Amino acid sequence: MWLPASKQLQRWFNQRHRVLTCKAVCVQQLCISSSQFTEPCYDGLYPGHIPTTPIQKALLAVGSGVAALQNPYRHDMVAVLGETTGHLALINLRDRMRNDPEGYTILIERPRIRLSTLDLSKMSSLPDGSFGREYFRFLEDNHVTPDSRADVKFVDNEELAYVIQRYREVHDLLHTLLGMPTNMLGEVAVKWFEAAQTGLPMCTLGAVLGPLRLNASRLQTLFTTLGPWALQNGRRARCVLSIFYERRWEQSLEDLRQELNIEPPPIMPSASKKRST
Repeated sequence: MWLPASKQLQRWFNQRHRVLTCKAVCVQQLCISSSQFTEPCYDGLYPGHIPTTPIQKALLAVGSGVAALQNPYRHDMVAVLGETTGHLALINLRDRMRNDPEGYTILIERPRIRLSTLDLSKMSSLPDGSFGREYFRFLEDNHVTPDSRADVKFVDNEELAYVIQRYREVHDLLHTLLGMPTNMLGEVAVKWFEAAQTGLPMCTLGAVLGPLRLNASRLQTLFTTLGPWALQNGRRARCVLSIFYERRWEQSLEDLRQELNIEPPPIMPSASKKRST
C-alpha cells in the first residue's frame, strides 16, 4: 500500500520539480536579455532562485524526503530537502558565522570550493599530513569532485542561500577532517557530526535513518564507537563553516583539528567506492 503511494508521490514531485526548475531557467534567461536595465535581477536574490510558497515548500520537502529515503545517493533530492526544511538552522549558522571574525570574512568574500578555484597541482605537492594534501588524497581515493554539489534554488534569502551552499561545499572537507570514507558507515558518522554541529533537519534525518542501511557489525561500530565520538565532537567543535579552508591548505591536519577542537577518529572505517551525498 505504501510503496505504490510513495512512487506516485515521487512521480508528482519529480514533475513539480521540473516545472519549478523550468521557471527558474526562464527567469534567468529573461534577466540576461534584460541586462540593460538598472534594477537587479531575481528580485534582489540570486541566480537560479525559485520563489515558493510555504505550501509548495512543504510539498517539496515531503517529496524529496520520500525520494531520498528510497535512494540516499540522490544528492539532488537531499539538496531540496535541506533547502526546504532548514530555515531556522540556517539563521543560527549565519549568526554564528557573523560572530566569528573568520566566519564574517567568509560571508563578505563569498569564496566557493570548486575545481575552478582549487590548485590541485599545488595541493598534490604539499607534504603528507597537510590539510590540502590529505583533502587531495580524499578526492582521488574516493573518486569525487567538489563540482558535484548542486546550486541552491529554494532558499528565500540570499545570505542564507550562501550559507547552505557553503555547507554543501564544506561537506567533503569534513570527511577529511573527520577521517571518514564515503561508504555508508562513514557518511552516517559524518551526518551524526553535522546534525550535532548544524542542527539542520536534513542532517538529523540522515543521522536517524542512515543506520537502517547498515549491517549488524557496522551498527555496533556506529553505536559503540563512531556515533558517540561524532556527536561529542560535533557539539563541542568550533563552527566548521567559519573556517576559511582555502587559506589553510598548508596547515597540518592535526593542527587544524586541534584548532577546531576535533579529536582524531577512534577507528578508521574501510573505504568504499560508493559515492554519497
